[in-house]
Amino acid sequence: MTRTQHASRTLSPVPAQAGDHHAPAHQPPKAPTVAWSAAGCRRRTRVSRAVLLTILAFQAMLSLRLSNTAFEEEALSLTAGHAEVSRLLHGTPVQIDHAAYFSGSPRLYPVLAAVVDSQFGLSGVRLLSLLFMLGTTALLYSFTRRLFSERAGLAAAGLFSVVQSTIVMGHFATYDAPAVFLLAWATWIVVRTAGMSAPSVLLAAPVAVLAVGVTYAAGLYLPTIVALALLTALPHRRGGALLRSSLLGLGVSALLVLGVYGTDLSAGVRQAPTSREHGSDGVVFLLEQSVAWGGPLFLAAVAGAISYARRHRLHESPPAPGAGGPGPVQRSLLGALLCATALLAPAYQMHSGTVVALFEHVGFGLLFAAPMAGVGLTRLVGAHFRHTHLGIALWSAMLCIGMAQADWRLESRPDSSTMIRTISSHVDREGHYLSSTPEVPAYHLRDRTSHRQWQGVFGMQYTDRRGARHTGADAYRQALRDGEFDLVVLDGVTNPRMNGVIADALERNPHYRLLAALPFHSAGDGVRDHLLRAVPRGEHDGRYRIWSRR
Repeated sequence: MTRTQHASRTLSPVPAQAGDHHAPAHQPPKAPTVAWSAAGCRRRTRVSRAVLLTILAFQAMLSLRLSNTAFEEEALSLTAGHAEVSRLLHGTPVQIDHAAYFSGSPRLYPVLAAVVDSQFGLSGVRLLSLLFMLGTTALLYSFTRRLFSERAGLAAAGLFSVVQSTIVMGHFATYDAPAVFLLAWATWIVVRTAGMSAPSVLLAAPVAVLAVGVTYAAGLYLPTIVALALLTALPHRRGGALLRSSLLGLGVSALLVLGVYGTDLSAGVRQAPTSREHGSDGVVFLLEQSVAWGGPLFLAAVAGAISYARRHRLHESPPAPGAGGPGPVQRSLLGALLCATALLAPAYQMHSGTVVALFEHVGFGLLFAAPMAGVGLTRLVGAHFRHTHLGIALWSAMLCIGMAQADWRLESRPDSSTMIRTISSHVDREGHYLSSTPEVPAYHLRDRTSHRQWQGVFGMQYTDRRGARHTGADAYRQALRDGEFDLVVLDGVTNPRMNGVIADALERNPHYRLLAALPFHSAGDGVRDHLLRAVPRGEHDGRYRIWSRR
């Protein structure tokens, strides 16, 4: 017998006999079919949460670096909120019917903002908006992860956190941030309850309707949420998916009817952004602005939708037995729905012919396009992070664009601090004042004046001393001839045509003298219907011109 044969015989395994106490105690685990699993694990969860917290911290930094005095929209919301709080607490009559011209209920966000403002000031209200936007990004990550994958959720959050609308809405003390947060919350509920019983989706109905109450423009996105209730349920139960979507649609409709006819919001709904008169902004101009504000993320979303429709997974490993997912038709419908939602706001603004609030409403649609953009970014990077540099390049480009646009939007609003200090000693509770942006001094000087004492430059009716009634530009001319206003403050950029009419009426007017001309620097080339053009066309130096009655 050779040495090799002898070694082979000595190493041959001995079969274990019944009752043999020397049998091996350890049995090797069964080898998995694939080497990589899509199922969650503790380590992956810790890593993804750490990345998400980093994204949120960076988003907070982008918004917190912005700084300026209260803008017209912020001042209007806060002034209305303080009036509503006084009515609720002390029964003080509200002098102005805010519900008739607000883009949302004056008894929802403005009241919350006024309470925070009373305790923490304007900085506290802006911090509240930042918290809403951080919550939006976190919810976006969560429902994108459930729809697609962990990587897609992180990619969607990373892209959404650096677009200009997210950065600016995290700084503005307006109703846009809470409305976007509520839409994200309603979407998360729809996705989270996809595998549950059909009635569970009704939890999203009050949240979605509350978003519409905060700002009526959120109503554009309710059909998307209802359609998502159908598409997200199809992989779980084909028969009950339609029932689930129908229940959500009926629940939302019932609450909307109750909210409109059970409260005093009917007048506000008639004046909402979806019912205003058509403006004069051209389709080409509005298309340019829409592309500038949301084009990069939308293109990434379209690429992601096409890739997702063609292929469900990245094929980082062979598919495990029994692994399923939505079919190509369902994937195509989901991608088309999310991408098309981003086009709703630009399409409506083109239909209405106005650029007012376009940059905020574009951000609403980008919330729904972001999941597909996250898919697009992960497909660009590829399986096993093969092309990480391409993903970094795309994110860096969107970061630079977002920061530049956010900075420009902030610089397009003049700093009013010097103007407020100048006029503070010339106002009291008895005067009548004219201002290009009356909400700003009414808010900053609310301890000395009330909002009803201030007149704006976007329309006026005036009855002169002989009882004759005047409207429009003639009303301003006659009021100034009669010395009606104790103080006039013009910035030269808000409604330039009417600013010119008023300035001409003040020339050689014996009732008024020029009190101060205060320079300010702002970006852009003028204001059109409350809003400077979205794409910067240069910079200019303006002046606050202040006249006081002799």
